[in-house]
Amino acid sequence: MAHLSVACVWFAMTSVAVAEDWPWFLGLRHDGTSAETSVNLEWPEDGPKVLWKQEIGTGYSAPSTLGERLVIHHRQGDKEIVSCRNVNDGSVVWEHGYESEFSDPYGYNNGPRCSPVLTETHCYTLGAEGRLCCTDMKTGKVVWQHALKEKHDLPRWFFGVGCSPILDGDRLIVFVGGQPNSGVVAFNTSDGSIAWEAVGKQTWDGAIDAHTKEPYRWTGSEMVISYSSPLIATIHGQQHLLCLVRQGLVSLDPATGEENFHYWFRSKTHDSVNAARPVVIDDQIFLTAAYEVGSALLKVKPDGKSFTEVWRDEENMLAHWSTPIHVDGFLYGFSGRHENQGELRCVRVEDGKVMWESTGFSGTASDLARDRQTGKIIDRKTGKAVPFPYFGRGSLIQVGDRFVVLGERGTLAVVHVDSKEFKEDRRTSFDEIGYPAWAAPVLSNGRLYLRSEDWLLSLDLRDGQVKADKAAISER
Repeated sequence: MAHLSVACVWFAMTSVAVAEDWPWFLGLRHDGTSAETSVNLEWPEDGPKVLWKQEIGTGYSAPSTLGERLVIHHRQGDKEIVSCRNVNDGSVVWEHGYESEFSDPYGYNNGPRCSPVLTETHCYTLGAEGRLCCTDMKTGKVVWQHALKEKHDLPRWFFGVGCSPILDGDRLIVFVGGQPNSGVVAFNTSDGSIAWEAVGKQTWDGAIDAHTKEPYRWTGSEMVISYSSPLIATIHGQQHLLCLVRQGLVSLDPATGEENFHYWFRSKTHDSVNAARPVVIDDQIFLTAAYEVGSALLKVKPDGKSFTEVWRDEENMLAHWSTPIHVDGFLYGFSGRHENQGELRCVRVEDGKVMWESTGFSGTASDLARDRQTGKIIDRKTGKAVPFPYFGRGSLIQVGDRFVVLGERGTLAVVHVDSKEFKEDRRTSFDEIGYPAWAAPVLSNGRLYLRSEDWLLSLDLRDGQVKADKAAISER
């Protein structure tokens, strides 16, 4: 895939230590996995060392990193701000802002939802009301921009624009959600002109609605906007641009926008979205959504133009927005539409069987109390404050044989990659990261970044630094 050369690699004296940038949503491979090898997840009781913390504006977008720079997209007052920071201390390198009138109709925050896309020369951002902006990575100067709702026919959406764009060579692919056939648009990165557009009436008019078993009739008022970011994967030697839009999955040729196939995957509930990204496992595609949808496994045929449904299950995995991670024939991810339904689950790929599930807490409510003055959760046996016991609808990234899990009330945990049982090593929390902690963690060059509604934290997971901190503690 384009621009994978942004990864960083350095050499130690006796072995190779790999570190990576995290230049777009869910990291280099677009799947929430990290190949970093010099990371220490054996934290002390109070958690990893905080390198720096900065107050920021509101939003749900995760930061992106490239080399010595980090870009965070947030909102302060009536402006969305694209802010480039130095990774060493969080200081501002450059930033630019523009007016935003977006107001979430359901009362959630009004900030950006999409992660920046970074290259050595440019930064691409997509705001909550559809401002697509290309910025010079060195200077912060705007190269080109579009107000998508002015250029495309965009029906009213639920939560604003919420799917991060991806790069494919010299094209930036964006889920625009326009009528009648601009659900997905490829923009030329050089000047922002349109290379191709697809998905909408041409895709779904006459398609069989999986619920009614009748052909769907396009009205022209449908939402096509998606909250699931696009993904490009090679299957049977052919590139597929996988787009999980409101109506379901569409596979396109990323070079032309020509359709390969589509698959109806939508809730019966009107107030619903598809938000988790598709997961590709060899020649199979895993889909999951909340709102009583569940999940499905499709197997793409060698012709690349057709598929079979391996299985479909309405209960095994209902990911609201956090994309599950595949490891050795098993999928690990969060299931549940509401916080009190949130569980981390392990699902077997071959048949969709749930191998285990956990809320993150195996005790009973009577073991805990809430401090009336601080609001923190107290372990009755020890009298000490503890992280919030339940993960809720959390998110996770994979680092080797561990997951770094972030619960939606800020609980940060290390969990084993284990298909047989839920096994947690340790957990911690930080006062600045509280509800709703809905942006997934970002791991880049030994630093873990966490983002809440109003704070950005940089935590030190570098192996040498963690060992030095432990040695200093033992000498005290």
